[in-house]
Amino acid sequence: MHTLDAIMSRRAIKHYDATFHMPEADVERLFRHLLQAPTSYNLQHWRFVQVEDPQLRAELRVAAWDQAQITDASLLLVLCADTQAWQNDPGHCWRDAPADTRDLMLSMIHDFYAGKPQLQRDEAIRSVGIAAQTAMLAASAMGYDSCPMIGFDAECVAELIRLPPGHVVGMMLTIGKGTRAAHSRPGQRSLDAVRILNRF
Repeated sequence: MHTLDAIMSRRAIKHYDATFHMPEADVERLFRHLLQAPTSYNLQHWRFVQVEDPQLRAELRVAAWDQAQITDASLLLVLCADTQAWQNDPGHCWRDAPADTRDLMLSMIHDFYAGKPQLQRDEAIRSVGIAAQTAMLAASAMGYDSCPMIGFDAECVAELIRLPPGHVVGMMLTIGKGTRAAHSRPGQRSLDAVRILNRF
């Protein structure tokens, strides 16, 4: 599917064929594309918890107010991020760069993030959002449906997946074969209402 077609056709699908299982080759292909999502300073803040255990899925469904897509979709990802990626071995993300570039970037990373916890968290959440959109468009291009989810008890989800310190849960994402089309779009704001030229 053409990228522009994927953007226009992608919808949040909440009802899935629970008997369908994505082939492992498709899961791997999806992740290969997901890893191309951009991140600030190439820090790759995201951590993707792929939940396959049926019991854990059932518990996550309870934490998500019994939304069926948690258990019925072929693929369930809890998209998390390491807010401390800026100091947790950032050199690994620059290991293939020329030494002078690597040294410059590592210095810039430290100066940019050190002592700024709100920025650290904001950047982690931004990275999750970009990754989620990348995953949804890749899924659409591959013929799958998806649904980004924020309707859940984040503290409960964090506990269930044993989220490490310094990490945040951004959203959950379901991917699979939908059984019902989305409702028609309920209403888009006009371009004039959201596009501001130069200043508010």
